[in-house]
Amino acid sequence: MSELKVRRMGLEDVDAVHAIEAATFPTPWSREDFVKEMTANACARYLVAQEGGQTVGFAGAWIVLDEAHITNIAVRKDCRGRGIGRRLTEELMRYAANLGVVYATLEVRRSNEAAKKLYQSLGFEYVGVRKRYYVDNGEDALIYCCQRMPEADPDFSEPETAFEE
Repeated sequence: MSELKVRRMGLEDVDAVHAIEAATFPTPWSREDFVKEMTANACARYLVAQEGGQTVGFAGAWIVLDEAHITNIAVRKDCRGRGIGRRLTEELMRYAANLGVVYATLEVRRSNEAAKKLYQSLGFEYVGVRKRYYVDNGEDALIYCCQRMPEADPDFSEPETAFEE
């Protein structure tokens, strides 16, 4: 197994990220949704995980003031169970903390036991429910919040975003 590398997502990653999204979620975001995230959403920050030059997962969040709302995390099916989702989530939280975020939120399907266990192990706590949130089957979304963000790196410098006014 080659070394896992996590880096900021760019437009060159959209096809691979969309393929993972489409293979993971019942109602996936479109390719165009990811392009818009990279080009028109100043709040969006996405990371990709790569092994041997291949994209094996991604994670994204919308950064609004001191909150990071985690939008999606997915790992290629053949790469699951190896800690890639954990690493992506940790790196996304670290990136957000470096941008001044003090808490993170997310929604997770009530039935997604593996994700709930991961988020709880990272300090996320259940705070509420969105009834019938998922349009594919009407399943509830559980809302989680984490106020234990990693310590910010005082030397952090963010590269320019793809967004321009």
